[in-house]
Amino acid sequence: MSAMDKARHKVEETLGKAKEKLGSATGDRRTEAEGKTEQAKGNLKQAGEHAKDAFRRDG
Repeated sequence: MSAMDKARHKVEETLGKAKEKLGSATGDRRTEAEGKTEQAKGNLKQAGEHAKDAFRRDG
C-alpha cells in the first residue's frame, strides 16, 4: 500500500506543477496559486512516506 500512496502523492505534485504552469501561462493567479498549493501538499505527503520508510528500516 505504501508504494500506491507514494505514486498518488507524486501524481498530486505533478498535477500541481502543471496547474501552476497553466495559471502562469494564462495569467490566472488563482490557478497558479492552487497549483503551488497542490505541489506543496504532494511534497509534504512524500516526505511523510520517506520518514515512515526510514523509521521502518531503523526500527
